[in-house]
Amino acid sequence: MKKSFKTIACLMAAGILATSCVGSFSLFNRLASWNKTATDNKFINEVLFIVCSPAYAVCGIADALVLNSIEFWTGDNPLASNIGKTQEIKGNDGLMYAVKTLKNGYEITNPDGKVFTYLYDKSTSTWSIENEGIHMNLFKFNADGTIEAYLPNGKSMNITADAAGLFELRMAVRCGDYSDYAMR
Repeated sequence: MKKSFKTIACLMAAGILATSCVGSFSLFNRLASWNKTATDNKFINEVLFIVCSPAYAVCGIADALVLNSIEFWTGDNPLASNIGKTQEIKGNDGLMYAVKTLKNGYEITNPDGKVFTYLYDKSTSTWSIENEGIHMNLFKFNADGTIEAYLPNGKSMNITADAAGLFELRMAVRCGDYSDYAMR
């Protein structure tokens, strides 16, 4: 009876500690990423994996018990940060863009050298853009799961975060004011 009680108590405690704390497992993934590209030979990489197996266990436990919990409660994983790093990203137009990760957004430099800064204000859940000294709000995440989109004509509209909401927003931008478009 005592053993089954201890087993049930341990399972319940593990269930409570592990619920909804699934994070990015950045420490474990960094180790795995390094292991996959440590050498050009997949057999040597496999030997490294076997030798480093205890490190995988330590990283997995550290992620599960500490780093993912921090990420769950604060919204940020200390190791998942790419702040200050710049990547070359190929756009839909086939051109390469430099994307620098900022603490609160992204700085994008297009091929002709123009810089656009996309900023996220955590306190208001709002994304905005800055370009040549002009600041413009783009959209805001509402508490009810909808998105408040700011239109070029100065108005705003609430849309759902799905394909229908995206379609509604596209129509509003293309037609000027969606409510006028719907009435036609």
